[in-house]
Amino acid sequence: MQSGRSSWHTVFKVPVYPTPEQAELMEKTFGCCRYLWNHMLSDVQEFYAATDVHYLPTPARYKKGAPFLKEVDSQALCAVHQSLRKAYLDFFRNPKVFQYPKPKTKKARKESFTVYSRPYHTGPSIRLTDAGLQMPKLGLLRVRLYRKPLHWWSLRSVTITKTKTGKYFCSITFGYETKTPEPVSPTPERTVGLNYSMARFYVDSNGDSPELPPQMAAAREKLARMQSRLSRMQRGSKNYEAQLQRVRLQYEHIANQRRDFAHQQSRRIANAWDAVCVRSADLNAMARQLQGGNVLDAGFGMFRTFLRYKLERQGKQYIDVDPYAPAAKTCHACGGVNGQLPPRARTWVCPHCGAQLIRDENTARNIRDLGLADLSRRSGAA
Repeated sequence: MQSGRSSWHTVFKVPVYPTPEQAELMEKTFGCCRYLWNHMLSDVQEFYAATDVHYLPTPARYKKGAPFLKEVDSQALCAVHQSLRKAYLDFFRNPKVFQYPKPKTKKARKESFTVYSRPYHTGPSIRLTDAGLQMPKLGLLRVRLYRKPLHWWSLRSVTITKTKTGKYFCSITFGYETKTPEPVSPTPERTVGLNYSMARFYVDSNGDSPELPPQMAAAREKLARMQSRLSRMQRGSKNYEAQLQRVRLQYEHIANQRRDFAHQQSRRIANAWDAVCVRSADLNAMARQLQGGNVLDAGFGMFRTFLRYKLERQGKQYIDVDPYAPAAKTCHACGGVNGQLPPRARTWVCPHCGAQLIRDENTARNIRDLGLADLSRRSGAA
């Protein structure tokens, strides 16, 4: 990599339309990858229990006892080995964030396998042509590209997934080098703080919040009606299976709406501000505390991920703020802390200076100030 340049990755997720033969081979690959993951995980645990040493065997060790593994692409099996190795490394590096690897089941939310592109003397093992996507053993896959990659991008890997609704998708990863963006120095005027809100998705430090599309609420109401109808049907009947497929399709539709909304909001904020301060709150823990709420349904964690990488690609700052800082109980005008503030109070009066405060807006302002102060400390220490 040249000086002043950095490596980036871009992923295209596009629908796949396989032939019956290709779909059958995909199903075999899903099963082989799941079989290999579970057996490797079991052998690692047994070897560690006997020797107190972690040893991860290679896929070649299992092919003699399971000849069906030879029917699928070996690169997909190698990717399973690399994924399991990375899962262990992530867990040992930060067990509070990453879970211990678990066995995979057929009832998973989606099935997938990854194939990495390898260079050969005849050319790369995976090629994107005008006719489709050429892959080892699968042959030419018919895909629908919504945009074309630039000519200097190199294809790195392809991940094939199958959803619960029976649809196939492939995520094509491209790598390329580009000029490193110039770092942008944030100022208080060009910095915004975001506070998560169950009712309004988020409230920023200016008191603004996004307009939630009415289609999202309508889609959730439709899903509730469909689930109510499903609950009255006899499990296992043809009508039940048909209604279950409709419910799955509606779940997929809502997930696509949520992802599209998160992309739109993160792009708007990344373009409008030089720095964004967000609390690094554990949404899973928040969902357990607020039982009956839709903390995870809102997609705020996905929104934070999108916002982070979009800011980084423009040389801007994404600032994590301590989730345990008393941002909600601190008055942004005088800095006084109201320890008696009720959890459900939406507005309150500061007992120290008498300022009239709106809870969400005041919290967002404090998040911005805490983020800027933390950034200033880190810059001074460096």
